[in-house]
Amino acid sequence: MLTATLKLYKNAFRGLTSRIWLLSAVMLVNRAGTMVLPFMTLYCTQARGFSYSQAGWAVGFYGLGSLAGAFVGGKLTDKFGFYYIQFLSLFCGGIMFLVLGQMHNYTAFIVCVFCLSMVNEAFRPANATAISHYSTAQNRTQSFSLIRLAINLGWGVGGGLGGFIASKNYQLLFWVDGITNIVAAILLLIILPKVFLAQQQKKGKEKQVYASPYKDKSFLYYIFFKLLFATCFFQLFTTVPLFLKEKLFLSESWYGFIMALNGLLIAFFEMVVVFKLEGKKPYLYLITLGTVLMAVAYSFLQLGYLSPYIISVAFVLLMTFSEIIGMPFMNTWYIARSSEHNRGQYAAIYTMAWSAAQVIGSTTGTQIAHTIGFSNLWWGVSGISLVAAFGYYWLYSLEKK
Repeated sequence: MLTATLKLYKNAFRGLTSRIWLLSAVMLVNRAGTMVLPFMTLYCTQARGFSYSQAGWAVGFYGLGSLAGAFVGGKLTDKFGFYYIQFLSLFCGGIMFLVLGQMHNYTAFIVCVFCLSMVNEAFRPANATAISHYSTAQNRTQSFSLIRLAINLGWGVGGGLGGFIASKNYQLLFWVDGITNIVAAILLLIILPKVFLAQQQKKGKEKQVYASPYKDKSFLYYIFFKLLFATCFFQLFTTVPLFLKEKLFLSESWYGFIMALNGLLIAFFEMVVVFKLEGKKPYLYLITLGTVLMAVAYSFLQLGYLSPYIISVAFVLLMTFSEIIGMPFMNTWYIARSSEHNRGQYAAIYTMAWSAAQVIGSTTGTQIAHTIGFSNLWWGVSGISLVAAFGYYWLYSLEKK
């Protein structure tokens, strides 16, 4: 049994390029310091005394900035190449985290949040393009999963440590996040060979199905359903921590613990699950299943008669399996429709959907929770998740024809 399990893990990691492993090391360092965003609403309400609405808008401005950053990052990636865009985004983002921690006035705070996220999120299209460049069509999902493993392992460390730090001193969150960003940027320059734009585009031998992502109707439908999915998913970082603290009376440390549990479970199991599922079922089918699981997860927050510890752990377990089954294939599906010449634009639109969802989810979620209660919010989020699942299944049925 042990031998078979070890063989399974070995096979799950086999065939990945050395550069994917090196890029995952950069992501691990970066994400191990990710502490500000998960605790943003708590920081605003607990440390700064901002209202629910102001806290929601703070996260919303992060989403607006990331929306702009994703668009610009995609354009710059296709124009200048992914290598230096990743470096500049990490390094300048680290500086902005340090600056943000010094902002006390609300207006100055949200302006700085916008600028930080615009710089920070320009990284994502460049990173998605880099992963695709460093991988092959055969191991692309594995490559994205390895990066997600590094991100979630770092997230597990950062989430657990962040919960402890937040319970002592919220201010330190900004220092840790900023310094790890800068260290990751320097590490990228040291361990990853430079890739210039000509080298990046030279590899592009895939057939270019669409000259522009804006002409790809299936992709645009996919992005709309992704917007619905992500709007619900982002409640995990905005209204869920508020719900756990103010309705279930759980501490920041406990929220940090369940976030760490989420990251560590993904790190331990996702690569194996992806290895077993790759090629067995169409990507959109698996994405549909993962989205349905997210709807079930949010419905569990309604079970007020159970222990708050049981509710929170059951919720995060369901959310974790939702991520493991659905998210690794979300990137692979759209990457397969792009080429080296327009991949940055595809990745930018995909990232912009996440960013727009962050704006919508953070602002409306906190407002709904404040005005008509968390219970109505969770029912609404579960319902929207099912609509997104139906949309993905519809696209899956079109692909089968």
